[in-house]
Amino acid sequence: MVTITNLFLASLFAATGLGSALPPKVGTTVIDSNLKGRTTLKQVRRPGPHKYFNGARAIYRTYLKYGVPAPDYIVKAVAKIDAENEAFESKRKRTTGSAAAIPIDVIDIAYVTPVTIGTPPQTLSLDLDTGSSDLWVFSSLTPSNQVRGQEIYTPSRSSTSELLTGHTWAITYGDGSASRGTVYTDNFTIGGLEAPNQAVQTANQVSSGFTSEAEIDGLVGLGFSTLNTVSPSGQLTFFDNTKAKLDAPVFAADLKYKATGSYDFGFIDKNKYTGSITYTPVNNKPGYWTFTSSGYGVGQGNFTEQPITGIADTGTTLLYLPTAIVTAYYRQVSGATNSRSYGGYVFPCTATIPSFTFGIGPSKFVIPASYINYARISATSSQCFGGIQSSSQLGINIFGDVALKAAFVVFNGAEPPSIGWANKKLVT
Repeated sequence: MVTITNLFLASLFAATGLGSALPPKVGTTVIDSNLKGRTTLKQVRRPGPHKYFNGARAIYRTYLKYGVPAPDYIVKAVAKIDAENEAFESKRKRTTGSAAAIPIDVIDIAYVTPVTIGTPPQTLSLDLDTGSSDLWVFSSLTPSNQVRGQEIYTPSRSSTSELLTGHTWAITYGDGSASRGTVYTDNFTIGGLEAPNQAVQTANQVSSGFTSEAEIDGLVGLGFSTLNTVSPSGQLTFFDNTKAKLDAPVFAADLKYKATGSYDFGFIDKNKYTGSITYTPVNNKPGYWTFTSSGYGVGQGNFTEQPITGIADTGTTLLYLPTAIVTAYYRQVSGATNSRSYGGYVFPCTATIPSFTFGIGPSKFVIPASYINYARISATSSQCFGGIQSSSQLGINIFGDVALKAAFVVFNGAEPPSIGWANKKLVT
């Protein structure tokens, strides 16, 4: 465990072969003749109508992502909340004569990053996901009944696309469904940073969970390449394919609460955090950014020193922790219950709830109460869904966006890998 101030960043990178990590100008893309560079990727809001929030569905998707069958009560809770939302929307349409237009960002679920694929470039909006290592997209090979508003990649329209003969990919989820398809290589660019022969996994089949998410055209996996599912030969992630072009083999996530955030590749922007960055080792087997938190605290209570091993996952919405910790938190919330009917911990939206603190080495990071009061459990409910939920049946602790938005997070891909955390100015 090591704490590093801005003054020592340059010496750290020199010692580890990272090179200078401080940007000449924030937000620019610089690719020089020595294939060195940096770029800032800004998230965008995808316009259009979206479904009402369903906390049980957020948990259900996490189970599926990590290959764990969701408990029956969560499946039933998803259906219950969907039915309540659909009944409300049907009544609203009869009253107003118009359809709902509820942007997904209003309830802070997901943002997307524009990318281009191929020659001439085809633009898609993808989710940057540190909890997976596949770069897959909706494509011209995806059945039309599985495409519901997503943009698609058409390999035949790109002069630089090449089929990776004999290679396929498949991701099987906890409910037995799957996304799968073929593999092409093509020019892939985000924010001016290009991977000329990036493996692009084109979907021939998409799980229903993704089909219903019209705002997301696919995923850019930023886990370790060992987790990639392409067979018979796993492929490198976009990050691994562009490391040689970067001033430093790092990327940093500056995610925001109810606002668009950004990712910096190749440098660390000292203007985006305060104090120092605390780095902790990463266990990259089987391919996640796995680290150990030093403990937790609830509200103004004492900090409990307790190792909590989990993964940093930008592609997961909530924060999942051991049951004992979650229980300790909700004991401080008047009216909170662990509701099987609604799939997790809920509480009156008017309740006063405490903040939550987690540790990285000697450093502490506070998640404001507003981040944890996530959203109403359904359109008309007076109950709200908690941003902290139990990991007990998942089998893995996950520091999702509820936690990541409370810090500036550096993913260091040098050997050995590490993850750095710094405090920043938070909007509540």
